Formats: sequence, structure tokens, C-alpha cells
Amino acid sequence: MCGRFANDAKTDELIREYVAEGGKPEDWWKSWAGAYSIAPTMDAPIVRDRGEGRILELVRWDWQKPANRPKGAPIINARMEKLATGFWAPAFSAARCIVPMRGYFEWTGEKGDKTPHFLHGDGLLSAAGLTWSMELPDGERSRCFVVITREARDASGEVHDRMPAFLTPDTWDPWLTPEKLTGERKVETLAMLEHTSSDVAATIREHVVDRKVNNSRTADATDPSLIEPVATG
Repeated sequence: MCGRFANDAKTDELIREYVAEGGKPEDWWKSWAGAYSIAPTMDAPIVRDRGEGRILELVRWDWQKPANRPKGAPIINARMEKLATGFWAPAFSAARCIVPMRGYFEWTGEKGDKTPHFLHGDGLLSAAGLTWSMELPDGERSRCFVVITREARDASGEVHDRMPAFLTPDTWDPWLTPEKLTGERKVETLAMLEHTSSDVAATIREHVVDRKVNNSRTADATDPSLIEPVATG
């Protein structure tokens, strides 16, 4: 799964990477300085296409719960195996996005004594995501996103059995296209995601980081040492 990730990229780097319009500076550009610990219900930048090219938005990591599951932990991941039918089908068909991240965290060990690991590539990773509009507990509406996950491969599989599904630059446009997916297009898009995420998985590396990242409430999201390797043994 993906329960915490880092995106320390400033808006200028995100715009250069994703060739996005980005919106007006007074909206959120000036307030985003990157974060080394992004936890569920926090805001993070996503990339999407509303039909006029790629844009960057600051969006809540969360999803509105179905009527038969009104309580419990936030919904933050969508299994790739379940995208085409059921609960995720509308968003998969029409509201796909990219979630940029420097890397993501996973944990090993027993509860209360878990070791945090940071998994990363050589630069920004482009996780596949879904985005939608949700109603918050206070009645307001907010755009939200989830990270799509898949069976883990390579370094990821040594730490956890799930990992984010990733995209490569040549697949950004077909993934983000605002045209609705139907029938064979759904099958083709899932096959594309399977292929590209397997390719990216082969480049993922991991290292152990400081346990101060374990508590999302006390971890300082501005602290770059959260993703730095620590000695083990």
C-alpha cells in the first residue's frame, strides 16, 4: 500500500517536469514548499487534464466513503485489480491523475517497534492516481485523490506486498486524457499501467530512515532528514 509519501519538489520543478499550467500564484503556488511526510487527509499536488492541457492542483489525499462504509480510516488507495468495475469504475473511466512523489514510506517489524523504509528512484516518481470531488464532514466540497496500488515488485516487495503503480513520461498523456474509457480502452489502459509500473518498479531502491517519521502527527514535514538513510545494525 502507500500510506505516506514525500514530495519535496517546489512548484517550479513540478511545472518543468509535467509541463503544467499550474493555476494562479495566489491560489497555492506560494504556500507549497514541498513536504517530506505527506499523510492521509493532507493536501498534495496532483497533475490532471481537464481537456485544455495538464494542470497542477493542490488536492486532499482522501476519498468520500461509500454509504455502506461511513466510518473508519480514510480511503487513500485504490487497488489496480479493482479499477475497471464497481466502486472505482467511474473515476477510472473519467478522472485519472498523476501524483508526483520523491518516494514513499513502508514499515517492517511488529506494532510498536516498526522500522521505517524510504523507497525511491533517481528523481520524481509519477504515481498513477484517481481524483474526484468529495463532501467533507463540515458539508463543504473538496477535490480529493487516491494513489493506485499494485502487487509489489523488486525492492518494494521486500518491504511490503503492495506498492504504488507508476507511470513513465511516454504514458502521461494517454493516462491523463479526459476522454472516458469504455470497453477495450479500459483493458488497454490497465495493460499499459501494468507494463509501465513494472518497468519503474525495477528502478526502485530502499533504505532505512529515522523512526521519527513513524508518527505522522509529530513528524516535521519540512525536515529533509526524514528521507535520509540511517545506520542499521
